Amino acid sequence: MAESIAIQNNDRFTIGFYIQTLTGILGSPRRFFGEMPEEVGFRNPFGFLLISSLFFTGASLTCIYDRHVLMAGILLINAIAMPFVTAATAFLIMTLTMIKRVSFTRLFAVFAFSAGVTMLASWIPLFVWITEPWKWLLIAMGMVKACGLRWMQAILIVGCSIFIVLLFFWSLAPVIFYIKGLVG
Repeated sequence: MAESIAIQNNDRFTIGFYIQTLTGILGSPRRFFGEMPEEVGFRNPFGFLLISSLFFTGASLTCIYDRHVLMAGILLINAIAMPFVTAATAFLIMTLTMIKRVSFTRLFAVFAFSAGVTMLASWIPLFVWITEPWKWLLIAMGMVKACGLRWMQAILIVGCSIFIVLLFFWSLAPVIFYIKGLVG
């Protein structure tokens, strides 16, 4: 089911693809990632991520009381950029340590689809404690089913990716606090 629409619309993102992908991942993530075509392309995963990011940004603004435009920009950039950053980190780890070679677009598709699905609920305050572990579980499952890794390899890559990204942002904290002190 998910394979046929992904192959037919490889160069064209549609709302039908979005809805079918969403129901495929929510209904049976193992089957969805297992049936993901080899050449998934970049446009459909990015389109899925973009639609989910726009929903996430709009819904998140219901919980923010000031600086709506600034916060909308920050939330949207973060929602779109973090799957790229984490996929790139995972790809780097996979390339440097594992024998299995997977294209970046395939790995990015796993990250984009997993993040896009969880964004639909992660805007709700305190749901991040449910959606973040769910997202990383979907990513690990996608790495096993779509990328052909073993569960232990996928868990190791996910754990290392989380650690490296957290370490990176932790190292940026002094710079962010300095800039925040200059601005406001």
